[in-house]
Amino acid sequence: MSASRVLLLTVVAMLAFAANSLLCRIALRETGIDAASFTTLRIASGALVLWLIVRARRGDIGRQGSWGSAAALFVYAAAFSYAYLSLPAAVGALLLFGAVQATMIGYGLVRGERFSGRQTVGLVLAAGGLLGLLLPGVSAPPLQGAVLMIVAGVAWGLYSLRGRRGGDPTASTAGNFVRALPFALVLSLSMLPHASLAADGVLYALASGALASGLGYAIWYAALPGLRATQAATVQLSVPVIAAFGGALFLGEAITLRLVLASVAVLGGIALVIGLRRSGS
Repeated sequence: MSASRVLLLTVVAMLAFAANSLLCRIALRETGIDAASFTTLRIASGALVLWLIVRARRGDIGRQGSWGSAAALFVYAAAFSYAYLSLPAAVGALLLFGAVQATMIGYGLVRGERFSGRQTVGLVLAAGGLLGLLLPGVSAPPLQGAVLMIVAGVAWGLYSLRGRRGGDPTASTAGNFVRALPFALVLSLSMLPHASLAADGVLYALASGALASGLGYAIWYAALPGLRATQAATVQLSVPVIAAFGGALFLGEAITLRLVLASVAVLGGIALVIGLRRSGS
């Protein structure tokens, strides 16, 4: 796969992942939908869209995906939804992608990957920009929400690593979404006394599942074969920055000079890490 194609797929996927944070937070804060229903609708609509894509390509998802990946996907989606009952969008994105980064970089190091000097500089620059954006002046997040989002990040990191195993990424993702649906239905049934299907919340959940999740995951897994585990972890540091700008637009958060400078640092650091692969280093 060409470097330009990897870059394009990665950018689109990061935008989709940031949209997930915004859609979930808006739905759970501004509408009456409950977290379990949001999770189930998100997974169901994602499964449907991915199934349609695979069928349009005359593919079959019957033997694609795995129950292990489906379980990781469900844990991520459920913990993500419940965490956003209490976390602001930007704080949630920071905790989520920090956990994803730690999981994937840890895996890469265990497998023998090492950062070069420039990669180390890039990672430090990106992480420093992210911390400068989100930590100073932000109060400590609610403990329960923070723990749930960290669990979601670890699950997503494991799911992403499992997705690097080859095969048709869209069909595999579709199979995982379909297998995750029974888990989500059990969750919704267990929370039925607290269920609430507000119309606007349902629309946000469907958009999150069909567009930001279904299509987003398919695109991300198409990009992953062109990225090392450490690169895949680092590039996801851009999502909290994108989510912060989205939060300014949709949730009323202010765009400050600190936000602009931190964004330059994060995206610049990511460019250093990914640029090494393009140059053959």
